Amino acid sequence: MTEVLNPLTLPLQGSQLIEASAGTGKTWTIAALYVRLVLGHGAPGQSLGRPLLPGEILVMTFTKAATRELSDRIRRRLVESAACFRGEATDTADDFLTKLLEAYPAGPTRQEAAWRLAMAAEAMDDAAVHTIDAWCQRMLREHAFDSGCLFDEELQASEAALVAEAVRDYWRQQVYPLEPAALDVVLAQWKDLDTLMKDVKALLGKPLPVGAGQGTLADCIDRADRQRAEALATLKAGWSARADEMLDWLAPIWKDKKHPARKGLPGEAHATRWIQALKDWATDPAADVPDVKKGATSLTRTAVLAAFEPGTTVAVPSCFADFEVLMLSLKSLPGRGTALRLHAAARVAERMQQMKRQAGTFGFADMLDRLDAALDESVHGAKAQRLLQRILDQYPVALIDEFQDTSPVQLSIFDRLYRIADNDPARALLLIGDPKQAIYGFRGADIYSYLGARQATQGRHHVLGTNHRSTKALVEAVNFMFKAAEDRSGEGAFMFRGGAESEGEPDGTSALPFVAVEAKGREERLVTSSGDALPITAVVDAELRNAAGSRELFAALCAERIVTLLNDTQAGFAQEGQPFKRLRPADMAVLVRTGTEAEAVRHALRRRGLASVYLSDKDTVFQTDEAPDLLRLLQAVAAPRDVRLARAAFATALLGLTLDELVALATDDERFDRQCEGLQLLNLVWKNQGVLAMIRRALHAFDLPARLLALNTGAGERRLTNVLHLAELLQAASAQVDGEQALIRWLTQQIEDGDVGLTGGDELVLRLESDADLVKIVTVHKSKGLEYPLVFLPFLAHFREVDSDKNAVLLLPGFGGPPELVLSPTKAQVAVAEKERQREYLRLLYVALTRARHALWVGLSGLQVGQGKAYIWHRSAIGYLLSGPVQQPPEQRVQDVEALGKGCTYVLVQQVPAAEGLPLPV
Repeated sequence: MTEVLNPLTLPLQGSQLIEASAGTGKTWTIAALYVRLVLGHGAPGQSLGRPLLPGEILVMTFTKAATRELSDRIRRRLVESAACFRGEATDTADDFLTKLLEAYPAGPTRQEAAWRLAMAAEAMDDAAVHTIDAWCQRMLREHAFDSGCLFDEELQASEAALVAEAVRDYWRQQVYPLEPAALDVVLAQWKDLDTLMKDVKALLGKPLPVGAGQGTLADCIDRADRQRAEALATLKAGWSARADEMLDWLAPIWKDKKHPARKGLPGEAHATRWIQALKDWATDPAADVPDVKKGATSLTRTAVLAAFEPGTTVAVPSCFADFEVLMLSLKSLPGRGTALRLHAAARVAERMQQMKRQAGTFGFADMLDRLDAALDESVHGAKAQRLLQRILDQYPVALIDEFQDTSPVQLSIFDRLYRIADNDPARALLLIGDPKQAIYGFRGADIYSYLGARQATQGRHHVLGTNHRSTKALVEAVNFMFKAAEDRSGEGAFMFRGGAESEGEPDGTSALPFVAVEAKGREERLVTSSGDALPITAVVDAELRNAAGSRELFAALCAERIVTLLNDTQAGFAQEGQPFKRLRPADMAVLVRTGTEAEAVRHALRRRGLASVYLSDKDTVFQTDEAPDLLRLLQAVAAPRDVRLARAAFATALLGLTLDELVALATDDERFDRQCEGLQLLNLVWKNQGVLAMIRRALHAFDLPARLLALNTGAGERRLTNVLHLAELLQAASAQVDGEQALIRWLTQQIEDGDVGLTGGDELVLRLESDADLVKIVTVHKSKGLEYPLVFLPFLAHFREVDSDKNAVLLLPGFGGPPELVLSPTKAQVAVAEKERQREYLRLLYVALTRARHALWVGLSGLQVGQGKAYIWHRSAIGYLLSGPVQQPPEQRVQDVEALGKGCTYVLVQQVPAAEGLPLPV
């Protein structure tokens, strides 16, 4: 049973699950519960029975920024509470503090409570508010003897260079010694080192099978061939006789020209050839796969039965059903490719661990694995019990924020410590999150870990039921969209009803239900020259287009709407008793999924003379155009007498020399020499003052700030920010490498291998160029936890299909256990992955729709498959939400959106027949 959370009465003992929908005041609630824990507030049997110090209350979340925000909010709340208990507070609207105050009678009791709150506020610098990674690192070091962690190991946040080195070592050690035949097999899988690097990066961190890296690569090939040969021998058994049985049954039908099934079956010549090929395959021990591709569907029991008139009773021999099973079995035969990929990933992971041990370093994932292993009582016995008890004595209470982003390893650590299902009253574990916002699967988060904890806390579920972010009209509109899908027969709004993941839930209940929230509303209103703005504006394209055409159209429509609003002098925020605030570019955010979508919107805005900033948590500064340009400048400064390097540096887009200037440098030796003298001066600055000082001197020597900032589209500021960011990273790296050439090699390696998915380092993510008044273009992942007055979603119907090629890497749900790694997936496995893809996109859709305070603008396109008439609206998240999981006629899409508009009375539907005639810049 789920109850609406009351921050004054929530039990502060045992394990409790708090589900906080978007905008419902999760951080405020955490701070309020923290105040109660400091005071020891709670009825007997509902708390630990004593006040706690900040150092005893463990608060964990997933990012450094979130820990800073939480710590600041908790400190402010403690200060406010202390002032209230001392009688100094003047805010009488704080219902929580008013009621909390009533539990402490005036006099010594209240004075002591005020003192505890004030002391806790002063002690917040020592409070246990950490990211999960930082907390694991602290536990390993503070309890080094019990955890088996070395004292002098260092955290290596970036592992990209380590991965690259380990892959190169694997290539040298495993591929170079191969005989020609085996080498041909390897090169058929990975044509070069870069292909291997990409493949290994996709597999690192995944649950590899035990023994995947056993033996050499040559042994792996031999082992894969033997396993395939054994599997083929098993499949071939008996098929010579079955092939004869198939021919014997078909022969009379072919001879009988009046037989009702004769025309529906494959012809005698073709079928005989296919069956003979099957027989030859069965009798040849060396044969790999029978050449029966065209007969693979024609000779199955299903196809044979379909050849007869409906209602006809016919006895089809079992050999045809067996043939159908054989075709499926042949598709799932173990191949060399899967074995090679697993071997490479396992051996590279082993090599990385070896290099870490030699260097005395470890990564973020290592910390989690080590702490989880150290707490395993089945392996370490009394040592693990001692470590567990020491951590519990240190932190009797834990509040885990953003719990929906928990990985299986993280859940294992929490469960080993706090025994979630036991609901032990001697300790308290508060799990706080929103499964509807579980969108970080690519970082290792597992929605099924959350669902497992949800099952373990049955009867102790609490929800925050009031949205404090958005207007009432917008909350009601979003509620309507999801509630309609939740009430529809089928799998529910988030597709978690009726499957294996719903086991243990009451009949008809989703494991991830949508529960509508109330809305506190906002006092300010968004108005335009047309009056109060509608909360949702849906722009529907009646035509079917491919993804590229739809992206171009809706980027233009989105940009045009933004420009129209900014040109509207009456567009802004009105509030009674407050001056009117004109709408500004910074009030608007465009949410996208990919860099391609972001660039389409930025291009459309630039065409209309409007600057924007792109914020993503994936792109790194080493992936920008400025990185290789700066590399060429460093190479030229390090060797100022090398004419070739100097000309390469002068020709970069970063320095921005005009064609005439470049021609002059190429033809005027005296002018070229003066420029080279400038490089020599920069070389001296580099040697004497460091690379950061040199780059800053170079910026002014080439007048780059003035040139770049003169660009009126924001691109110049972006480029300048990237250069300064790179300069800081180079300065930090210069302390670890020796000399200019070593630093150049380091930058070259980062450009080649830099990948934020492997580094885990926030310091590499692109920075916001300034606090300028710019339209923000943000990935949906980056927008989580943020809010904007107006949100634009131009590509809501776009999605990426599951990769199903031979090099695919799929993680299928483990339903309570670890996820299953699948390479070379079958159609059934791709279907499972596709369903998981759609589930995640529904959660991304929820995040996107709940970022706005006042209004949403959404683009709804019907994407076609290739140039055909089939379209995939129902496979998109918004299509499933509005129209259901089944493909319907294209016109139904428009009707579904119109029905939504009539149902909630907040949606405006516009018909956009074509891209022609869209307004362009003056």
